[in-house]
Amino acid sequence: MKSIDHSLLSLAAPMLILIALLSFLNPHGQSKVRAIPCLAVGLGLIVSGAAGRGKRRRKLLLSLKNEEKKYTNNTNK
Repeated sequence: MKSIDHSLLSLAAPMLILIALLSFLNPHGQSKVRAIPCLAVGLGLIVSGAAGRGKRRRKLLLSLKNEEKKYTNNTNK
């Protein structure tokens, strides 16, 4: 059940962007203005997720490099 929830949440941001783009294609003028916040939130979620993922990966890489240095220093003694 939990994995289904996470799958649906991971589709939320792309679906927001899709809804906004479909709204922009709608010929009525009022719906185009209403789609701007939807597009902004969807893009913001994707950008913040990518930035957070990059920070976590960088932190993991630095941690692995430090562990490798400790291991090689201990084996050389």
